[in-house]
Amino acid sequence: MGILSLILFLPLTLILPALTMAAQRPNIMRNWFLGVTLIQLTCVLMFVMPAWYASDSLQLLHAEVINWIRIPMGSVLQIQYALGVDSLNAPMLLLTTLVYPLAALSSFGIQKQQTAYYLLMGLLNITLFGCFLAQDFFLFFLFFEAMLLPMYFLIGRWGGSGSAYAAIKFFIYTLSGSVFVLVVMAACMFSYFDPVETALAAGIPAGMENASFTHYLRVLMEQGKIAPDAIVHTFRFPMPEWRDAEGLAINRIPGSILDAGYEIMGMNTRWLAFIFLLIGFAVKLPSVPVHTWLPNAHVEAPTPVSVLLAAVLLKIGGYGLIRIGFGYFPDVAASMGMLMAVLGVVSIIYAALVALAQDDLKKMIAYSSISHMGYVMLGLGAMNATGMNGAILQMFNHGLISAMLFLIVGVLYDRTHDRSIGAYRGLWNRMPVFTTFVLIAFFASMGLPGLSAFVSEFLTLAGGFHSEVIPAWLVFIAATGMILTAAYYLRTFQRMFMGTWQTSGGEAWDDLLKDLSPREWILMLLPAIGIIVLGIKPDLLTSAFAAEISQWIEPVAYFIP
Repeated sequence: MGILSLILFLPLTLILPALTMAAQRPNIMRNWFLGVTLIQLTCVLMFVMPAWYASDSLQLLHAEVINWIRIPMGSVLQIQYALGVDSLNAPMLLLTTLVYPLAALSSFGIQKQQTAYYLLMGLLNITLFGCFLAQDFFLFFLFFEAMLLPMYFLIGRWGGSGSAYAAIKFFIYTLSGSVFVLVVMAACMFSYFDPVETALAAGIPAGMENASFTHYLRVLMEQGKIAPDAIVHTFRFPMPEWRDAEGLAINRIPGSILDAGYEIMGMNTRWLAFIFLLIGFAVKLPSVPVHTWLPNAHVEAPTPVSVLLAAVLLKIGGYGLIRIGFGYFPDVAASMGMLMAVLGVVSIIYAALVALAQDDLKKMIAYSSISHMGYVMLGLGAMNATGMNGAILQMFNHGLISAMLFLIVGVLYDRTHDRSIGAYRGLWNRMPVFTTFVLIAFFASMGLPGLSAFVSEFLTLAGGFHSEVIPAWLVFIAATGMILTAAYYLRTFQRMFMGTWQTSGGEAWDDLLKDLSPREWILMLLPAIGIIVLGIKPDLLTSAFAAEISQWIEPVAYFIP
């Protein structure tokens, strides 16, 4: 078993204490799960990150590729168990391993059905890591779809009073998005072929009957490997010249085969495929107008689940759009920059305005997440290296900040079971250490210089202002979102932490609202360190992926008019 498979399937060891020791030792599951997350973090820091920093290209690191399913149907469809790390998924892998120990620590307050809870958290762990590590479209989709099940039960069983509605809404929305991705995967089923196996065939028949078709992502990124009769083919890409072992040309597919292209109801199939991917991944991001499931899910979910939902699960939307949408269809992506930028700006402004009107602290932070993920869509819509680097950095930074914000809510809710902003006043007087961490998280989310989000939001705006496909006035509107963000965070801080001590719980809350415990100290300190360090030294991340991500955007930039 390779290091990536070890990281991926390590949570399966939770089955051992669940079957043997959980009944006699109720807390064994939480300690075991924390140990699993720490081992994953150690493996990533020791084996994956050094190789990533030493790499100077988008080539896979620690790749594991095994032929998994081979279906002969005239042509051969090859599905592979393929895992790998490159400069696109390495930041997301690092983020996941940093956030999961925080979720494990914050789960210590879970007392109801601990065995089932931690088994579901372990299954969710596998699906999240699987989405980032998968290098085969079919394998990616399996993990992408499978994550719905543990998240549905974690929200519905361990959530609040409205958890049943929130869980069903989450499931229906995200399943609907998955269907759009599934349609594209089915359309690509016999579209991309493995050039090595095809070249070994004695000549290439016009119908590609002897081709070995694949969902391997590295092949799907190379547009010359589209079969001539594929539903997603396009004449824009020159077909490759196949060569034998000595480098001599043995065949060339006539370009005239590609001239027609496919249309459905008058729309080009490649254009439709990208739109379907955009819808599917926008639901997960989420982007306005397919965002309404997120506030309900956050409000009802327990704190650890909210942490994972905001910090990791949402990032799969942006990651999938880059990996599959931009990778498969760079020609169409180049023409969709304006649409993505508009969606991003609408999300930034609309969600910030809604957050400004909230009295529930957790719901305010949920809408803040929607607003800040709008910068990801704006950066991708810029269609340049600066915007894409900003989008990836924003996903990482938002992961740390949102994890800290939801942990802050958890500190108060665990004590009083009340999330209302108006229920607290003068918390600074009783909880000065807690208030200090709140200031760090609030200021970081506002994009204060010296904290991590400032750099990523600056890069997305800079990419927008230097974009060839979106107007400067649209980026200026997006920048006003920072003013709205400052408004709702400062308003919240003023109401909850400033002034004289007063709570809606009266004297009954006086003994409850004490400063941080040692465990809560750790929960607050770890993301705070990451936020400050990346604010002062952002090139700890950007230096490792900036140049390689510039190579990723080149095929898209080629098609910009």
